[in-house]
Amino acid sequence: MKILDRRTVCANPNGVFNYFGWPSVARLSDGTLALAASGFRMRHVCPFGKGVISYSWDEGMHWTPPAAVIDTCLDDRDSGIVAFGKNRAIFTSFNNSIAAQRAWAKKVDTSTPFRAASKAFTESYLDLISALPDSERLLGSTYALSDDGGKSFGPVRLSPVTAPHGPTPTRDGGLLYVGRRFTANDSPEQGDEPYLLCCRLNENDEFEPIGFIPSIPNPEGGLYLSCEPHAAELSDGRLIVHIRVQRGCFTIYQSESFDGGHTFTKPHRLLGQNGGAPAHILKHSSGKLVSVYGYRAEPYGIRYMVSDDLGENWETDLILDDSAPGADLGYPASVELTDGRILTVYYMNNGTASNIEQIVWTL
Repeated sequence: MKILDRRTVCANPNGVFNYFGWPSVARLSDGTLALAASGFRMRHVCPFGKGVISYSWDEGMHWTPPAAVIDTCLDDRDSGIVAFGKNRAIFTSFNNSIAAQRAWAKKVDTSTPFRAASKAFTESYLDLISALPDSERLLGSTYALSDDGGKSFGPVRLSPVTAPHGPTPTRDGGLLYVGRRFTANDSPEQGDEPYLLCCRLNENDEFEPIGFIPSIPNPEGGLYLSCEPHAAELSDGRLIVHIRVQRGCFTIYQSESFDGGHTFTKPHRLLGQNGGAPAHILKHSSGKLVSVYGYRAEPYGIRYMVSDDLGENWETDLILDDSAPGADLGYPASVELTDGRILTVYYMNNGTASNIEQIVWTL
């Protein structure tokens, strides 16, 4: 691996809304690169997040300032961008309830005057939107569609599932969305119902469930928490899914589907107990699969794994970046540039702000 370029691509250093996180990146139908993120926030959890988009017309050398695509009165979080079909694109996000936001606001550190004021400001905003008669009309896993190649987006819609980097484009021009069932309070609780679903975009541009991924038993009892999956459709039509798994661990499992997302294999673990997550899978023109993921133990940073045999075997724990000052980072996503280089974006909190960072590298 050789790193060719590093730069910050989304930041707001002169304002208090200086937290950007959970990015995705894709190539649109006309060759433009598009970057999606949750931006203009105050902290990791606050009600001010917006789903924003930036564009690059020179292979990631320069990016436009971020502009809002999804901006509900709630906290718009993980943002995905995916091109599919004939000149179409989808932007995805999710939010959580006002009650969940109040619970998080109570945890805000008030040890300095600014932090105390930011907590009061957050609680006042929650009081304000609570007075709206339809404040939670768009509570859920949200998405907006574009029919002009990602230049503009239509109204916000609701999906039954959410995943950080959004759906998966298929060879027939459609979309499959492998994600976790939405819960209003972003609850990690996993009951008897299938938690990870596969949905298909139908002729009405709505997502309908068609299958589910089996839950993973915890040897100590109960189930591991499975969430934040990313799926890729391979050249042989198989779907491969990398899943964030936690509850006594923090790692990645893999599941496959051989029938277009109707059934999935029992997930199996790829990394050590605390190997890192969540992941994003890139199908590289060399035939390799490249899966990037966050590593939230020292040395904090971004890691990747590579497969030469369509996901049968992986070389894991390869370091892309180990310079982060802490564990508030990750959610990387990659796109291949026209000359075969890889552009990977991720978020990193430097202690005073959280920015979207970019690395351009070669295998």
